[in-house]
Amino acid sequence: MDTLKRVRYHLLDGIRGIVLLSMIAYHFSWNMVYMYGARWSWYRSTGAYIWQQSICWTFIILSGFCWSMGKQPFKRGLMVFGGGLIVTAVTLAVMPQNRVVFGVLTCIGSCMLLLIPLDKFLRRIPAEAGMAISFALFIVFRNINRGSLGFEGWNFLTLPRSLYQNLLTAYLGMPGMSFYSTDYFSLIPWFFLFVTGYFLYSVSEKYNWLSGKFLQKKIPVVDYLGKHSLLVYLLHQPIIYLVQELLQGIGII
Repeated sequence: MDTLKRVRYHLLDGIRGIVLLSMIAYHFSWNMVYMYGARWSWYRSTGAYIWQQSICWTFIILSGFCWSMGKQPFKRGLMVFGGGLIVTAVTLAVMPQNRVVFGVLTCIGSCMLLLIPLDKFLRRIPAEAGMAISFALFIVFRNINRGSLGFEGWNFLTLPRSLYQNLLTAYLGMPGMSFYSTDYFSLIPWFFLFVTGYFLYSVSEKYNWLSGKFLQKKIPVVDYLGKHSLLVYLLHQPIIYLVQELLQGIGII
């Protein structure tokens, strides 16, 4: 186990890099539609929603998967959480109408920190059962932000409106009527998906899936992006804005 932890699985960096490119393309499209008035009806389609969900699901599962392989989880968690605070502060100061409160970095950083005291307990749970239970909990709580338990169009229990009050309840997953964020990932349900990735690592280790050399293969360019994912995330939107302003200035958009 310790030997495995010292190995750099470049393929995981490559996957993260590919998802980062997908995210950049998605955010470029979001800006075009909501900031530059592009009439892209496809962007509001089910296919575009699945595209968006594929990005955040992969990021969060992969973050949970990699949690056990890294060192200094407290430091790493604080860095990611701090990145989320930076995004919130900048968007509130520069473009409050498109503010990001409790975005994906805040969520992932919170999950990383929360898992530190829970790790010893979770290790006692059989990996397969833990993965199944955590994913089932994610499905059950997926619609909590919208006031119910259920997944997407399936709802089986409406929650009391009194639970949806303030910023604290919004952080947990129950936003009040006045809460607004263009990128909102609450602790519930996404912590359960993060833990699904955590148990997926345990399952992979149990069945020796991590021993294959294919996991150590590099994918050019995207491998580099994946290794510097936090920096790329923090810089991608300002760069997108700059590019789009330049394109608008010369009349292309």
